[in-house]
Amino acid sequence: MTKYLFNELERIGRIQLSEHFFLRDFLYSEIAIANHISNLPDNLDTAVEAGSQLCEQLLEPMQKSWGRIHIRSGYRSSAVNEFGNKNKLNCASNNSNFGAHIWDIPDKNNVIGASACVVIPKFLPYFNKTGDWASLAWWLHENLPNYADICFFNSNAAFNIRWSKNPNVKQNIKSFLINPDTNNKEALVKNNVIHDKYLNISPLVRFTNIENLVS
Repeated sequence: MTKYLFNELERIGRIQLSEHFFLRDFLYSEIAIANHISNLPDNLDTAVEAGSQLCEQLLEPMQKSWGRIHIRSGYRSSAVNEFGNKNKLNCASNNSNFGAHIWDIPDKNNVIGASACVVIPKFLPYFNKTGDWASLAWWLHENLPNYADICFFNSNAAFNIRWSKNPNVKQNIKSFLINPDTNNKEALVKNNVIHDKYLNISPLVRFTNIENLVS
């Protein structure tokens, strides 16, 4: 690592995005470290704007209710994401990640956004015992109205959650896990439309199993 790169990482890592989150929290990348690729934003102001909204609108209220949350993955430079995609390292294409994990480049509609992959430690014992990720998904849906997309993964009930500046964004919740309520992997929410299984269940009842876990 050059001294310039070290100084830049140190400088931008100190940028505060919200009350409890700094840009440094989102810059760690196994792909970048293992392959000596810079994970510095090309457009810092855009990255800070999008990342600040992600933190303020979604991560801060989540942490207020659940206690400390763990950031699995946050910002990716275009170079890091492209390398991850080409080498099948669990990264979607750059075009798919503009306005998502690539915070500093707008999406195809020229709208900025930001994603983070999150684990909630307080939720893990319940999830490991029951496999019920859907209750958390519905809690997020009801309590974080400004999310754009949520996607759950196989390990530790980790999930991507995205904020978008698009005021007309259509919300989606999907998962790579089988839903214990439906016994399939169909989306809970697709383009703002709720899965038929849940239409006659009140919003609060959808996540009643985890109410005692939330502050």
